[in-house]
Amino acid sequence: MKVIVLFVFVLGALSAAGEDFIARVGGKVTLNCGVSSYRRSLQWLHRYNLIHSVDQRGFTRKGTVELVQRSVLRQTNLEISSVRETDVGRFTCLADGTRHEHSLSVVSVSVSVNPSAVLKLNDEAMLQCEVKGQHKGCEVKWKSPNTKSPTNPSTVQLKPVTSSHNGAWECIVTCGSNMFSQSLTITVQEPPTTTTTTTPPTTRKNITLFVTSVQKITCTTCTTCTANDCPLGLFCWMWIAIGVCCQFVLLIVCVTVLYG
Repeated sequence: MKVIVLFVFVLGALSAAGEDFIARVGGKVTLNCGVSSYRRSLQWLHRYNLIHSVDQRGFTRKGTVELVQRSVLRQTNLEISSVRETDVGRFTCLADGTRHEHSLSVVSVSVSVNPSAVLKLNDEAMLQCEVKGQHKGCEVKWKSPNTKSPTNPSTVQLKPVTSSHNGAWECIVTCGSNMFSQSLTITVQEPPTTTTTTTPPTTRKNITLFVTSVQKITCTTCTTCTANDCPLGLFCWMWIAIGVCCQFVLLIVCVTVLYG
């Protein structure tokens, strides 16, 4: 019995309190080992699978799990890129035989708007921000285009849609000291403005002609003639000109005969 108690005591002494880390799918996270240096060896495990190992000579060894390809050692810390949902769980850092147990939670943030991101004035729409695998104490809020800080809950009802809803919305997820965000752009279409054009009325110019008795050529019986009131469709002034010319020719002929 004393041996069992002593074994549990030694095992507890070789374990140190760990940290809870949180990361976003597709992001990057650095897991702190808990020590800044080691003398003999350093190992990182995901659950029971080896990720990286290095000894006092600097010789490194890598595991065979897929996470190895997306992780790298930064001194004693483990940096993971392109975080996946399968990365959740317990991570163990063994530094000179001392265990440092840590846990990683992974969140996936997705945003959507129903019926679509292109809306019309006075329509109705709903914005949603979903967080999968969220850690305890996470808070989800929306930040609208016209506000400086997030004030709306994870689900926002746009009823009705106004021009102030146009622009970039941002879903902000806060989990302790960690913060993640996802943007969504909403376009509000305003009805087209109609312009009416008026055609100025056409005026018909009246041609007033005064025909003297000397010309002996007049337009029917009208005193106010238009372009279509004279014979053969010619303007009345043309007929007047012809009459004047004929009179002038006759005058020349008469003078020639009388004084010739």
